[in-house]
Amino acid sequence: MQHAWDWRCLCGGPKPGGVVIHLPTDAMLVPYDGSFRVADYETVPGEISGKKALQKSLKKRVEQIAKLQRKLYADDRYSVLLVFQAMDAAGKDGTIRAVMSGVNPAGCQVHSFKAPSSEELDHDFLWRTAKSLPERGRIGIFNRSYYEEVLAVRVRPEYLAKQRLPHINDSTIWDERFASIREHENHLARNGTIILKFWLNVSPEEQKARFMSRLTTPERYWKFSKTDLSERSKWSDYMAAYQEIFNETSRESAPWYAIPADNKPYMRLCVAQIIAEKLASLPLAYPEKSAEELALFEQHISHLEQESG
Repeated sequence: MQHAWDWRCLCGGPKPGGVVIHLPTDAMLVPYDGSFRVADYETVPGEISGKKALQKSLKKRVEQIAKLQRKLYADDRYSVLLVFQAMDAAGKDGTIRAVMSGVNPAGCQVHSFKAPSSEELDHDFLWRTAKSLPERGRIGIFNRSYYEEVLAVRVRPEYLAKQRLPHINDSTIWDERFASIREHENHLARNGTIILKFWLNVSPEEQKARFMSRLTTPERYWKFSKTDLSERSKWSDYMAAYQEIFNETSRESAPWYAIPADNKPYMRLCVAQIIAEKLASLPLAYPEKSAEELALFEQHISHLEQESG
């Protein structure tokens, strides 16, 4: 799948006349009709600009996101939920950090979900993420999410046995969980949550190279876990699970994007562009003041001007 790119003005961006690389992110949208196939989506785009150009464009997109986030916060009608899923070493942490670096921390919340605690296991599988959803006016980021319950739990059935469910029907449980997720996301969307879901699509070859870097660079030792290789050994099982996840849950109200992840600058710009364009499409507005309130403003100005010293 060859991807072209072009240069366009960044409408609403921080600098008039500024330009950014506009990437073909529409081609990364997972279709809503169940026709997604992992093999059809590349981990490396067909055509890439230079690293510096990508980084410069990312900076402009980050500035645009920061500006739009302030408007989102002031408007206070919508919230945004960004979901990131990927194989180990795909670059979730770095992408989240790079894309959201310019956003006011007061308007952005990041939650990482690893193995559930005993308290979380005493609730339904959506509980631990539901209580971390963003408020209106804020951007919430899930680094892994409730999708682990139809991904890691499916690839590792022993995890399901620990959930103390009253009954487990192996022939229906995954369809039931997909239905719960769709209903959950539909509910959120109806109530003003904008959902964007990103799968950072890294190749096994690139993952191997990144693992090797972690194992041979002292300051990266901490990034490697003894479980990383055992999860890698189940690559085909994970790809099969991802494929079904996307076909069951990519919908117009909560779309998935399959982002090529072997080139980090390209990947990060893709994610930033999708977020920026979605925010720009929302009918956001700063609250307006009535004539009476504006008249009071004049009084306040006059009062401040008359202060001594």
